[in-house]
Amino acid sequence: MESLGDLHMFQAAGEALATILQFERLAYLAIGVLVGLAIGLLPGIGGHTGFALLVPFTYTMDPITAFAMLLGMAAVITTSDTIPSVLFGVPGTASSQATVLDGLPMTRRGEAGRALSAAYLASLFGGLFGAFCLFVSVPVVRPLVLSIGTPELLALSIFGIAMVAALSGNTPMRGVIAACFGILIGMIGTDQQTGTLRWTGDVLYLWDGVPLLPILLGIFALPELCDLAIRRGAISDKVVFDTRKGILQGARDVVKNWFLVLRCGGLGALLGAIPGISGSVTDWIAYGHAIRTEKGAAETFSTGDVRGVIAPEAANNAREGGGLIPTIAFGVPGSASMAILLGAIMVHGFVPGPDMLTRNLEVTYTMVWSIAIANVLGAGLCFALSGQFAKISMLRYTLVLPLIMAIVYVGAYQGSRSWGDMFALLAFGVLGWTMKRLEWPRPPLILGLVLGGLIERYMKISVIRYEAEWLLRPGVIVLLTLAALALLRPFFTEVRKEGVGIFVPRGRPVFSAVDLFYGFFLVVGIVMVAYALDWPFGARIGPVMVGSTMIFFASLSLFFVAFGRSATATPNGPRVRTGLHMDLKSENGELSNGAVFVRAAQFFGWFIAFLASMALIGLIPTAGIFVIAFMRIEGQERWKLCLGYAVSVVVLIWLIFDQVISVPWPRTLLGQLVPWFHASIPSM
Repeated sequence: MESLGDLHMFQAAGEALATILQFERLAYLAIGVLVGLAIGLLPGIGGHTGFALLVPFTYTMDPITAFAMLLGMAAVITTSDTIPSVLFGVPGTASSQATVLDGLPMTRRGEAGRALSAAYLASLFGGLFGAFCLFVSVPVVRPLVLSIGTPELLALSIFGIAMVAALSGNTPMRGVIAACFGILIGMIGTDQQTGTLRWTGDVLYLWDGVPLLPILLGIFALPELCDLAIRRGAISDKVVFDTRKGILQGARDVVKNWFLVLRCGGLGALLGAIPGISGSVTDWIAYGHAIRTEKGAAETFSTGDVRGVIAPEAANNAREGGGLIPTIAFGVPGSASMAILLGAIMVHGFVPGPDMLTRNLEVTYTMVWSIAIANVLGAGLCFALSGQFAKISMLRYTLVLPLIMAIVYVGAYQGSRSWGDMFALLAFGVLGWTMKRLEWPRPPLILGLVLGGLIERYMKISVIRYEAEWLLRPGVIVLLTLAALALLRPFFTEVRKEGVGIFVPRGRPVFSAVDLFYGFFLVVGIVMVAYALDWPFGARIGPVMVGSTMIFFASLSLFFVAFGRSATATPNGPRVRTGLHMDLKSENGELSNGAVFVRAAQFFGWFIAFLASMALIGLIPTAGIFVIAFMRIEGQERWKLCLGYAVSVVVLIWLIFDQVISVPWPRTLLGQLVPWFHASIPSM
């Protein structure tokens, strides 16, 4: 009987391949691939936006063609989002954050072509492996997915945060503090269980919580752009014209690290099959796995190690195949994108569940082939253009920054499409740059933000349904033990080296100005916990636990820093080892601290001027004025070049965000005073 089942499976797969290879279906698949590549290039337009754009066009298509176009788009977004991550340090989507850490240093070294080609090939193999996992898991997926409950999801979320925090360098407590801060930010808004408004004050924008997008771009994108403005040079100071050699080297890197691709591809497919584990989590877990398992990775990652590009890219593309497993088998989408795809599947008359694995098995396998073919097409197109993309890194900053900054501003506005997004982008941009400057890890903050809400929700469900018995489930025990070991390992190492004397103060404490950042987290934690104490039990239990943890670790870490347990004091304060493993360091050359802060203030001053002009005349006209002003004032570029560049930027933003996506722009002062302007000019 098993042989007959296998024969039927392979027969269905063969028929599905023949179906999807028909010219019309391949053409629509290619259209989906092109749309997906374009979406990945632009920060702020995620997969859910792409699905929302394409789904209406599929209603008149036959189901297989419709699914091919939709999956073609979804499969390659995480291929092209590598380009802004590697070249500019701006994550194209939330799934490409970890790629920045080694991709951008490689670009600065003149190895952009190598980094891009390695990323594309890893994405290709990862995507194909994800499709393969979907292919072989169709008959056996049911018992695996059904065995995962909320306690296991809670333990997995805690393990993910613990691993990233522990891998944040030689001061893991900073990672824990940043993660707790991210969780607290994620708890801002209306508590779903009690209806309590948590830390919202009278700000309506905060009622639904702070959107991820402006925080992500503020924490990761603005600091890199700010450092580029501080250096006032090209992204890469090494002019490398032999891009073909770099591209071939990137391909060889992937072949050499084939086992890493295989492991991270399997990890990505597995995490994709677990509802609630998004791409913004998958890439960090894969990156952390690579640090733990690859030889010498702890010393070379975040400095331009190509393996740090390969690992997250292989995992991200494999995740799409894994994400289809619960969507098709049980009708349980693992992400917003898969939820929209699920709706499209049902609109075309298919019901997720056993029928998709039996009677409609051929349709299911057309989806598998669509993902596989889309990855080949997407990676092939990007691979062919790697050399041209790499040359962008050699352009002077006055040509690169205005366009990227304008797109980041517009992209951040997609968070909730309100003024609050812009203020959140500015606030977290300053915070992100400060953290980078002081060598505080940023990835745990983002991971805490993403997983914080899930942890609180899973904890409430687990306690209500299982009470204390959820802690005794085998999967929970294993994951929580691994999380504890990940966090405690640095302490065990120090105790083994220096004994219990590390907890004994040595002399008088020595403080420096940079220790004020500890004060920031302590004050924030104390204030947030104080407010939470007046809330109902269901609303306060999570914030109080997380806030208290942040206060404890901030105090403990400051104690060790102040007493300089690792070294003697220096004129600038205690010489504490703060090497980062999962973040970038600021590289500002020979500039003094005063010059760095002046140029950073100028950079954020441009942002404030953008906000003021946006309030007056609207976002799209401001983008054009901003480009001209920046190019003329910062670089004394020619008027002809400035005007042509500004027109191109305005047309690009207008076509994509106004005409295609139909963004509801906020009203402006000029639009309110002269209604004709608001009715005639976009975003006014």
